[in-house]
Amino acid sequence: MGWVSDMKQYKDLDRLESLDYLVGLLQHSSPDMPDAEWAELISILEEYHTKVSGRRDSFGLPMLTRKLLSAITISGDMGIGGATLQAVLLQLPLDEGMITEETVKEKFGSDTWHLLTILDRVADLYSKNAVVTSENFSHFLLSFVEDVRVIFILIADRLEQLRLAGRCLSEDRQMELSVEVSFLFAPLAHRLGLYGIKGEMEDLCLKYTDRETYSFIKAKLAATKRARDAYIAKFIAPVKKALEEEGLKFSIKGRTKSISSIRNKLIKQKIEFESIYDLFAIRVILDTPLELEKSQCWKVYSVITDMFQPNPKRLKDFISVPKSNGYESLHITVMGPENKWVEVQIRTERMDEIAEKGLAAHWRYKGVKSDTGLDDFMTNVRMALENKSATSEEVMDEFRMNLFDEEIYVFTPKGDLVKLPKGASVLDFAYAIHSGLGAKTVSALVNGSNAGIRQLLHNGDTVAINTSNSQTPKADWLQFVVTSKARSKIKQALRVESEKAMAMTKEEMKRRMKNRKLEFDESLFTKLIRRKEYKTTSDFYKAVYVGHIDLNAFLDEYKTESDLFLKQQSGQETKVSADQYISTTLPELLAEETDDILTIDNNLSGVDYQLAKCCNPIYGDPIFAFVSRAGIKIHRKDCPNAVDMFTRFGYRILKARWKGSGNEGDEVVLKVIGHDDLNVVHAIMSKVSGDGAVILRSYNIQSGDGLFQAHFHLFVKKSTAINPLVKSLREVSGVKNVERVR
Repeated sequence: MGWVSDMKQYKDLDRLESLDYLVGLLQHSSPDMPDAEWAELISILEEYHTKVSGRRDSFGLPMLTRKLLSAITISGDMGIGGATLQAVLLQLPLDEGMITEETVKEKFGSDTWHLLTILDRVADLYSKNAVVTSENFSHFLLSFVEDVRVIFILIADRLEQLRLAGRCLSEDRQMELSVEVSFLFAPLAHRLGLYGIKGEMEDLCLKYTDRETYSFIKAKLAATKRARDAYIAKFIAPVKKALEEEGLKFSIKGRTKSISSIRNKLIKQKIEFESIYDLFAIRVILDTPLELEKSQCWKVYSVITDMFQPNPKRLKDFISVPKSNGYESLHITVMGPENKWVEVQIRTERMDEIAEKGLAAHWRYKGVKSDTGLDDFMTNVRMALENKSATSEEVMDEFRMNLFDEEIYVFTPKGDLVKLPKGASVLDFAYAIHSGLGAKTVSALVNGSNAGIRQLLHNGDTVAINTSNSQTPKADWLQFVVTSKARSKIKQALRVESEKAMAMTKEEMKRRMKNRKLEFDESLFTKLIRRKEYKTTSDFYKAVYVGHIDLNAFLDEYKTESDLFLKQQSGQETKVSADQYISTTLPELLAEETDDILTIDNNLSGVDYQLAKCCNPIYGDPIFAFVSRAGIKIHRKDCPNAVDMFTRFGYRILKARWKGSGNEGDEVVLKVIGHDDLNVVHAIMSKVSGDGAVILRSYNIQSGDGLFQAHFHLFVKKSTAINPLVKSLREVSGVKNVERVR
């Protein structure tokens, strides 16, 4: 990424707007395109540049600039040229109608046109949504599966957007972009072996989402740079001399770790900056023939460990067994001068190029046997897409699970190697071998000892699976499997079983209702299952099937409610328990006419939310909204869990901001005790919803011994507003006591 510093990190606007300068950089970084194609491409770009002169993109740059910057990244940082570059640069002229399918195929070939058609579909998705969302994610994956080069193009585009974001995007847009990159594109870059790009992406995301932490670490690195450089030189000098004496051809250098990785260490290890010992790594890069690579890497290992005491627990051999993204290197940690631990990475020039440019670099080494794992990765993506019954969020979750960071290597009894994510269980291993084997797994032999299906596996384990024809997938298996293949196959089997069970249960309920001469009333049925806290009829039928609900008891309750309704219709007096109150109006509607203090996701106001306990945001803090299973939670942008949420659940992040100029509010909980009568609760709700100074967030009602006890969670914009409401509620007939408990 040397050309980035040459452009002073995008602050040199004249050069950013110079077509000749950017084309020159591109040609310098991508010399493998035939001269005739270069001439044709440059001619089209110059014609387009002239035609749209004065027109700017959303970053305030000339229309071609971002495309050229992306092309330079694809060529220089990823090592990809040819049709990929041509498709990126021809996209805008094609949109402008300056070139046709026939022209592209004639001048540049059908492969370039193929990529252009896919990029056109992706561009259409982004025209509807500025970022990847759960709604368009499947379409995005389809483009990815069709041609992996699309992902390299999109990664380069997102990197350019991040580099430019600080000078031209609003804070909201910076946040939105950072969340998308943290969740999707940085992990993808890692999975494809683009470690340098992944590190820069994560650093820039941290800069936009938690500038205080980013600036703190950056300042600390700057302050310690001189001492760090001196120590690196002190460590390298004797190593360099010893390796030269062995007659090896090599280069050696020190590399400071990324700001984001240092930040993760500070949080994970709960230590101060000064306590981090591995702020940098020493890299030895050998110039050696392919057939001598492994032996010379281990020779360097021998030389260094003869000089410095190694830490055997920190040895990582990615040469004998490369990572799934093709990464090869030998990692050791030794006790250096001044009793400091130093990480040393040993690799060859070929390995280093693959480490820097990822899977794309493999295309430059045809004939070199390399298990990149890309085929398995793409197969898992296709499996996620083929599961038609999966929701959009489930598809995103399954895809994310394929982007694991760390791997373990496990063996079958025949000695075949199986790569699994760290944290994988015996059951994950069985499903990795074959989905049919996984479904019937009951136990295993791990290194000759009996093991259950939940047992976690470790590097080097040998696993033999035991099966039973009576075994079937269970719902609790989803609580411990970590591979996407296992999860998707288990869910698929459970859905089939669930559909059968639901059909049988519905038929059984229909038969029993007919025997009792009961008419089915959908509104009454829905009311009863909501009271039992089942969100959907499917959940209710499942509960009946597994025995959590007694169907006869439920039908008794249904008959009682039905008879009660008929009596009310005929005008007869009756008393209904307070805990049967079911709100027909959502909290959002209760707050509709009030001025809420928060705006969530494009001016959506009055929705139910909670302030997160992990960071306790207060009015005025920079915040974002997170859609959890328990509802919307509001977090501070510098929440300790923010990075994890951005990375794992980016599609659940919503923009949020405080409204108004500073009217402080508070969460208040009122406890109300009264006679066990539904009419009393109705009267209370009427008072609460009619008070414009409060907003009802949630409530809970329980009854017994002729009384009910209710907790009402309210948002009160002014502390003086709570006393009049309490007084008003105490005056309701049937209310015995009202008190504020928080």
